[in-house]
Amino acid sequence: MLIDPATFRCRQCGACCRVPGYVALESRETEAIADFLGLDVYAFTEAYTHLTWNRRDLSLIEREDGGCIFLEPDNSCRIQPVKPKQCRGFPSLWHTPALVKTCAGLSPGRRPEI
Repeated sequence: MLIDPATFRCRQCGACCRVPGYVALESRETEAIADFLGLDVYAFTEAYTHLTWNRRDLSLIEREDGGCIFLEPDNSCRIQPVKPKQCRGFPSLWHTPALVKTCAGLSPGRRPEI
């Protein structure tokens, strides 16, 4: 499925932030998020990340329901100005079948799940 960023309209349903999976952090994103939260890198890493399967990369942790730790109750992102590249790239640069199925902006006629 090709996604045209010019026509995609996010409905802010939060579904993309609730599908379980890694949100891998690229270099410098850890520092940017830590700084934004007013934490040192070590404190941020301990509180909000874990190692991915390859034991080299960091990923944001998830809540028990699979949602991103930074997803707010109103479906906004607590770290919006510094959110990871992976998050910024959805859905035009990457998406999965699970995300396409749950995203109100990608599923015509689907109501947002709040």
